[in-house]
Amino acid sequence: MTLTTPSRPARSASGAVVPVLAFAGIVVAVMQTLLVPVIKDLPQLLNTSASNATWVLTSTLLSGAVATPIMGRLGDLYGKRRMLVTSLAVMVVGALVSAFTSALLPMIVGRTLQGFAMGAIPLGIGLMRDMLPREKLGSAMALMSSSIGVGGGLALPAAALVAQHTDWHALFYGAAGLGVLSIALTLLTVPESPMRAEGSFDLLGALGLSAGLVLFLLPITKGSDWGWSSATTLGLFAAAVVVLLLWGLLELRIKAPLVDLRTTARREVLLTNLASIMVGVAFYVVSLVLPQLLQLPTATGYGLGQSMVVAGLCVAPLGLTMMFTAPVYARLSARYGPKVTLILGLLIIAIGYGGGLGLMSAAWQTVVTSVMLGAGIGLAYSSLPALIVGAVPASETGAANGLNTLMRSIGTSVSSAVVGMVLANTADHVGGLAVPTMHGFRVSFLIATAAVALGLLLALCLPRPNRQAASQLRASSEEEANLARAQEVLRGFRGRVLDADGAPVARAKVTLIDRRGRQAGATLSAEDGSYALAVPAEGPYVLAARAAGHGPHASAATHAGDDRPVDLDLSLPGEAVTA
Repeated sequence: MTLTTPSRPARSASGAVVPVLAFAGIVVAVMQTLLVPVIKDLPQLLNTSASNATWVLTSTLLSGAVATPIMGRLGDLYGKRRMLVTSLAVMVVGALVSAFTSALLPMIVGRTLQGFAMGAIPLGIGLMRDMLPREKLGSAMALMSSSIGVGGGLALPAAALVAQHTDWHALFYGAAGLGVLSIALTLLTVPESPMRAEGSFDLLGALGLSAGLVLFLLPITKGSDWGWSSATTLGLFAAAVVVLLLWGLLELRIKAPLVDLRTTARREVLLTNLASIMVGVAFYVVSLVLPQLLQLPTATGYGLGQSMVVAGLCVAPLGLTMMFTAPVYARLSARYGPKVTLILGLLIIAIGYGGGLGLMSAAWQTVVTSVMLGAGIGLAYSSLPALIVGAVPASETGAANGLNTLMRSIGTSVSSAVVGMVLANTADHVGGLAVPTMHGFRVSFLIATAAVALGLLLALCLPRPNRQAASQLRASSEEEANLARAQEVLRGFRGRVLDADGAPVARAKVTLIDRRGRQAGATLSAEDGSYALAVPAEGPYVLAARAAGHGPHASAATHAGDDRPVDLDLSLPGEAVTA
């Protein structure tokens, strides 16, 4: 798969790009946590059974899982900003549908449409990679990746306050308003990425992946209601295996697949995605356990007897800490790399859950646990897109991060199902009501700790990133960026991009093409016109350069495969003339 640049140059990125894209991620998270304060009241509010009411949450999860990789691929093909705005627009429509109804079926339709907003996270990360200078990329992607947790933590007390004092439909009006604001800010401040992947959209692959994910996630989310050994649950799992295997065979046979499974099977990508599932499990356990513990009456002997709003405020530090972790991650990653920060994050999560087992007897103790877990999850979430971006070509950033976001969603789905089953099986039944027990809460924390331990093992097995990827993602200042560019020229091509008069051309797109016509690497020239590209193997290559206001240029060169760089300046013609 190769990368092309459209003839129309992109607007230069402003300083508002990062906060605007992060705000879009927070809006998505707000949509996800919207109904958490009224979960227990949904059957009454919708005049339906408890099992039917759970579809209001399940439908959003399923549509988000399906939309995430699809919107990522569409963004690679047709423009990431365009697909980001589309995702948010569908979310706004879904929020308005839900705001005008109290019937089950229209509510499920609205919540399904809201799930499409999940594609905003990988699309935002892709836009950042395409537009930002490398010294800003690490911290920006960290903030974007953490925004899902930040928004969830901050929205919980706000949603509780609204639900407690106004009509619950106001939650959807608020979500729609935030979505409209996010769309307006994106259109005003975020330029469209010039990066495009060649090929067409794999419709059959999208349908196959959608069917496989629904068949897999549906029994996970509903297994506790249907019974884990029931024919329906086991039959859906079996069907999911068959459909996903057939989908995989299809993706391996076509030229422009929805998901490049060969890239996904690379050790660094595969292990990162598996670790993402474990981080997703760990993130959702605290979101399920602490609010319930805080709101249980003190008459139980262990409940903390707090109101809905106070419970939300006690859990809010989880999101706040994740937000403040982003700049800390940038500095740590600049020095040690995203693999080390992922390992550190997982260790902090393990300490948080281990300490949390003994910190459940007062509201302030839950705040301490939230802060500790927020710091660890923030570091882990921030590391994941950096590891993915460093392992895939620029033309696959959207699809690859979409798949990684999907892995996190699968982790939260598994967490919801398993913790829900544990709390149900360990509950005390008082007056016909199932009351969660302290034993169930502690078992849930132990499950999270086990997931983190497995994630830590996977992270330790990650290979060290190549020099070029490391230099792109570690630099957090101009000085470090200059040092990184000086170090990355080992085993590759280096030089400057110049115009017809010999002046340097900044932010020119330089693409490395191998003998089979495939992209082997891509970068943007620095302010002084310098570029550096590592090579995967010895052999002949073509370096193609393009910049706004200049004609394209291509030069053939051969690399011997050793650690000596090949110096090659690229001279762009003057103004591009269109017929």
